[in-house]
Amino acid sequence: MNFVVFIAKRLFKNKGNEKGASKLAVNIAIGGVAIGVAVMIISVCVVLGFKQEIKNKLVGFGSHIQVQNYESQASSESYPIAVNDSLLRIVKSTPNIAHWERTCYKAGILKTDEVFKGILLKGVGEEFDTTFIHKNLLSGSLPDFSDQKASNEVLISETIARELRLKTGDRISAYFFDRTLRARRFLVKGIYRTNLAELDNNMVLTDIYTCNRLNGWQKNQCSSLNITVKDYNALKATTQKLARRINVELGTDVYGASFSTMSIEDLYPQMFTWLSLLNTNVWVILILMTGVAGITMISGLLIIILERTVFIGTLKALGARDSSIRSIFLWFSTFIVGKGLLWGNLLAFLLIFIQQQFGIIKLDPQVYYVEEVPLIVNWLYVLLINLSTLLISVSVLVLPSLMISRINPIKSIRFD
Repeated sequence: MNFVVFIAKRLFKNKGNEKGASKLAVNIAIGGVAIGVAVMIISVCVVLGFKQEIKNKLVGFGSHIQVQNYESQASSESYPIAVNDSLLRIVKSTPNIAHWERTCYKAGILKTDEVFKGILLKGVGEEFDTTFIHKNLLSGSLPDFSDQKASNEVLISETIARELRLKTGDRISAYFFDRTLRARRFLVKGIYRTNLAELDNNMVLTDIYTCNRLNGWQKNQCSSLNITVKDYNALKATTQKLARRINVELGTDVYGASFSTMSIEDLYPQMFTWLSLLNTNVWVILILMTGVAGITMISGLLIIILERTVFIGTLKALGARDSSIRSIFLWFSTFIVGKGLLWGNLLAFLLIFIQQQFGIIKLDPQVYYVEEVPLIVNWLYVLLINLSTLLISVSVLVLPSLMISRINPIKSIRFD
């Protein structure tokens, strides 16, 4: 074993002979590193979990990519596109595509004898992925999402049900305005809750056949073709590839409607801008916690050096070079940081496990869109946090360790 490392280990393990101030300084340094690392790991896990939850909710009611009529971008009205074999052939042959489904929208009003509310009716077909909506279903069941016949069933949000005082099994009148007034009588088949106000306030689900008939469209027309991807990291590249093949090469559908292909980040820019701002908060926390760990290590090392003046003087008298003695104390500090990292990781993962299993820390869903603090562990980020903390904490100790070269061996031994 290297002589420097051997001496550093003996110093670190020999706690019985440590003086009070030195022992306290070591414990404070370990505690500072542990708390800093725990806060950094939990902060990163919270932000990753929060961003993932919001993305899942947006994608669950929308998709990663939407192919729409170009005119729909500049209007509050929904214009149709025709989904035919040519369009589907392009989608299916594009790499990274996981699923596609048709959607149809129609604005209208739900009305009871006492209250009315504006809604956006969303019609979906048999290919609709129900995973997300099943996860957020509070009561009842899903309507029959058919493109062949009208089910006259709807799925409403808890917000709408509360405002209109509806429950599963009730019937509700709906009115839709175009050139004429159209009325429909629906059965409330189920109630959902996503905690996303943008969706829960007005989104009502039914079959695409009913929605198409209300719009007066052909059977092969819809408001958009929703596409989900396998790898979200390749979303931008996949969107660009689809846009080039659909918008440019295919151009228009059989009825002359121009295509527009956009990603979810283009459709909800305000949400994703807000989510990206969370990264800034994490960087602030990382810098502050690393600074706290570094300061506690510097103060701890200075106290240890001052209390080990005789030991340093003895090593110098025996012929040890200043660089070797500095290396001993830097290795000693590395062991302290390592122990702090160990306790910090144990504390962080204990708190993460408790929150994931029991959801102790609750949030206001009206503000944060989730009911409890979400946590996702990314092992790469955890490794980077540990390595960065170790390297930075030890690096900032190089300058304070130069104090060792100013210690005179004769005076230090006499000082004892």
